[in-house]
Amino acid sequence: MSRTRSVHLVVFGLLGMAAAWPCRADEVGPPAPTSDSPAPAANSGFFSGWFARKDQAQATQPHWMTPLVTVTPRLEEEVRYDQLNEQLNNGQHVVNYGGGKGLELIPTTTNEVILNVPPYLDRTYSRTDKFPGSAGTGFGDWPALLVKQRLLSAPESEGNYILTAFLAAGVPIAAERFTPHYDAWAVTPTIAGGKGWGDFDIQSTLGVQIPVGYAGYNGKIVLSNTTFQYHFARYFWPEIEVNESYWTGGPRGGKYQTFLTPGIILGRFSLGSGINASFGVGYQIAVTPDEVVPLVTPLYNRALLTTGRITF
Repeated sequence: MSRTRSVHLVVFGLLGMAAAWPCRADEVGPPAPTSDSPAPAANSGFFSGWFARKDQAQATQPHWMTPLVTVTPRLEEEVRYDQLNEQLNNGQHVVNYGGGKGLELIPTTTNEVILNVPPYLDRTYSRTDKFPGSAGTGFGDWPALLVKQRLLSAPESEGNYILTAFLAAGVPIAAERFTPHYDAWAVTPTIAGGKGWGDFDIQSTLGVQIPVGYAGYNGKIVLSNTTFQYHFARYFWPEIEVNESYWTGGPRGGKYQTFLTPGIILGRFSLGSGINASFGVGYQIAVTPDEVVPLVTPLYNRALLTTGRITF
């Protein structure tokens, strides 16, 4: 097991123990819900009570910022667009438009549903003679759906922690140049947690991508992400993330790739009527030794990440 995977497991253990720690009075963030917090009327319709349920769901959890890469355990309602500019050491350059993000909704007080759009990829090479026919554009595999079930949470004044389970589904629609020969549907169960101390928080996820078909060829991928985030001067959220993929089978079995991702998110800027905007930028740096990840690994050496979100 690599050192970074050990870090992720240790972080989850610490988050579990820290969830029970009391929060000091000087660590209190946004107002906590009270007994008279708004809740949907018993006789209100599902859609007419939507925003009341959403407000109640968000009032009973921490108010951290969604990280650049790590999927937050918080429930969020927003429209999101990401873009990645990826570089490989073989001269390959890929622009990922959309980043596989989309619409995030909170239908109940403990659930979130994310409906993503397929990423659109544009790949070029500095030496087209070396990789003839490999450059081009097309859609990547589609991370179509992600459902969150929040298991427990407390806002800043009551403990500042959260624990959530995810289930994601991916659809193999990628153009042939962007996908393995044995591409398949995939499901990804994930556990995610977070703990905050004043203006500092840690958010972490641990999941397994399981192919529905060609399992012996594709193998499973253990995906782990941890974000260390700080908040200051109202709109500034600097962070550093550790993002890792580990293959447990198939042609890449036993291989892993780890990124460090420093970045900053600016927000939430009010646009009126409860609508806010946030923007962020980060830079992913592969820290895995080159010999560990051969060129067949479909990841990259470094990438510039940008994100824009409108929450409502």
